[in-house]
Amino acid sequence: MSRLPFEFFLALRYLRPKRTFVSVITLISILGVALGVAVLIIVISVMSGFDHDLRDKILGFNAHLTVVESGGSPMKAYRQAAAIIAQNKNVRGVSPLVRGPVLVITQGDTNRPSMQDAPMMLGVDPATEGKVSKLPQQIQPGGKFDLSGRGVVVGMDFADNLRLQVGDTLSIYSIREFKKMKEARDQKRDVTIIPDDYEVRGIFDTGYYEYNARVIVISLSNAQDLYDLDDSVHGLFVTLDDPYLADAVKMQLEQALNYKMNEGTYYAQSWMDDNSGILSALVVEKNVMFYLLFFIVLVAALCILSAQITFVIQKTREIGMLKALGATQLQISSIFLAQSAIIGVMGVAAGYGLGMLAVVYRNEFLRFMRVATGWELFPKSVYGFGELPALITPRDVAVICISSFVICVLGGLLPAIRAGRLKPVEALRYE
Repeated sequence: MSRLPFEFFLALRYLRPKRTFVSVITLISILGVALGVAVLIIVISVMSGFDHDLRDKILGFNAHLTVVESGGSPMKAYRQAAAIIAQNKNVRGVSPLVRGPVLVITQGDTNRPSMQDAPMMLGVDPATEGKVSKLPQQIQPGGKFDLSGRGVVVGMDFADNLRLQVGDTLSIYSIREFKKMKEARDQKRDVTIIPDDYEVRGIFDTGYYEYNARVIVISLSNAQDLYDLDDSVHGLFVTLDDPYLADAVKMQLEQALNYKMNEGTYYAQSWMDDNSGILSALVVEKNVMFYLLFFIVLVAALCILSAQITFVIQKTREIGMLKALGATQLQISSIFLAQSAIIGVMGVAAGYGLGMLAVVYRNEFLRFMRVATGWELFPKSVYGFGELPALITPRDVAVICISSFVICVLGGLLPAIRAGRLKPVEALRYE
């Protein structure tokens, strides 16, 4: 201790715990800084995790680009369009698709309503689907990605809602078939369309509730039959080597297709366009939460300010003696700035440790709370994820810790300046 600069030595000495009001405020300041830093690390890490995992789930199930004809018209020359798209150097795979809402009827004891009355049917080409999505690799053990004949694969939550297992049967109605029956009834004709039965061959788990609960997948030919598409599709799925080049490649494909195709007008939609609402909302929420929660650190800085003001008043006599012995204004101010810095370091270090610990064991805590209270604090039906995601970004953690420390030091700046300006005669006048 004797080798330390005397400013730092006195700052440490003055911070020794004592049974005084100032010591209580100092302890509250350290706890406030620790709490603010910990909460900021937890919230920003969770928000970053949401953004990262959501992008990963979207890119794992959806293609990077979807090419369709304007006006929603069926794409008849889709093979020619696919060949043109495949010539682009950034394209990794192309696959046709048919998609639309359907109604399903289960058989036997599983016949009960689903949480989604009209799931989204996705008709894909099994031969090329593996090039544009990870769906074939997301089939759960016991099933397989087999769409031959009347095969269908469904999401894990969809299967749970309807108590479906591999080998069960689904009857699928398309919206177009209901329109046919309505038109026949309007014309006073009795027409009954019997739905086709499909066998559940596999159950997939994308890790994202929205897809697991709402999507069923059948073969392209069966989907074309359901929607009366003789030899046409609704669009083309396109996968790129780099998904973040989607906007640039989108314009290239639109120019190439509209120049080389003889009929129709084509446009492409990127995965960022399809999910722009939720992705933008996550970025905005992360920034807003950062600024709002930073007020916790500001409150802690105000506690440091009040403690330092009180401390300067209590140490007026000592300040006068130090200045009478030759201490400069800068040295006196440095003592109290060092106190604020020490409080900041202790608070930031404690908050960093607490925040990292909470992030690492976040899901264990949620499971404990679910068992202890019966409350599900993070329902996947609301947030879309089975577990609470988190991503610790060194840059975010550094910004939080450094800015919190700077605010703590600034909190003691005014009292330090006041202490440095005290004159020895005034400080010792009543001693």
